[in-house]
Amino acid sequence: MFPLHRNRRLRVSESIRSLVRETTLSPTDFMFPMFIAEGENVNVEISSMPGIFRRSIDLTVAEVKEIYALGIRAVNIYVKVSENLKDNTGKEAWNKDGLMQQAIRAIKSACPEMIVMPDVALDPYSIYGHDGIIANGDVENDSTVAALVKMAVSHAEAGADFVAPSDMMDGRVLRLREGLDAAGFHNVGIMSYSAKYASAFYGPFRDALDSAPREADIAVPKDKKTYQMDYANRIEAIKEALSDVEEGADMVMVKPGIAYLDIVREVKNAVNVPVTVFHVSGEYAMIKAAAERGWLDNDKIMMEQLMCIKRAGASLISTYFAKEAAILLNK
Repeated sequence: MFPLHRNRRLRVSESIRSLVRETTLSPTDFMFPMFIAEGENVNVEISSMPGIFRRSIDLTVAEVKEIYALGIRAVNIYVKVSENLKDNTGKEAWNKDGLMQQAIRAIKSACPEMIVMPDVALDPYSIYGHDGIIANGDVENDSTVAALVKMAVSHAEAGADFVAPSDMMDGRVLRLREGLDAAGFHNVGIMSYSAKYASAFYGPFRDALDSAPREADIAVPKDKKTYQMDYANRIEAIKEALSDVEEGADMVMVKPGIAYLDIVREVKNAVNVPVTVFHVSGEYAMIKAAAERGWLDNDKIMMEQLMCIKRAGASLISTYFAKEAAILLNK
């Protein structure tokens, strides 16, 4: 009788392992975050994120065509705007001829089937580096939400397929849905950053966009902990996700990724919409730094982490590894 069931029988060869594998990855599981800069023929590598670039719209479009050919079907786009366009209102965010709006139009014109999900938050446009409008020493919720509605509608007018609010203001999903519907954009979806934690893993991203909170001549929060989630909390993430679904979110997101897989599974079990996971800049940078020193195998760790995110419950993974992973999978 010893042992009747030998689990190793199902691990004898790669062929057998592939037959019983519970989780699989494909390029359509990935969304590629892209940073867009002003100008033409601009291609600047982000020092803390080897292999990731800020590109002007012309080069971004070329990259979009390349990743579409690899099987990637979604991009999450962010812009780095000039300092002279930043203020405390974020009004550049809904400029119909702004950098984001131009980028959306260019991508959809060149690659109509690529799903474009522009970021909705004021930090790239804020003179203070915060996700909303500063008033009385803090980020003011309701005036920020009103600004985000204008921003989202301008994205929809430019051709966005989804808007992706990453600001963590209360009630913004409902107001975005109402605003988009009132403007006639019933089919533009909302991918809400529902469980976005106040994490130290975002450092390289803030380098890329120069969007970290700054010292100012008025009272300004030194960090984003008054609106992003406390990383000690689990139940709160479920509450946030359920609230966003009730307000009309078509997808919800958990951010960061690998360090928060318990939250991914909790949210997946709680909601009836797709769950996106953001494999963030710090998680990317750590792998790259270790691989450069020969401490880890870049490709093996990359694929293992992406598989683990998918296994935890992700329907879509926003990752800076999207292109690399797609190339490997296609091989």
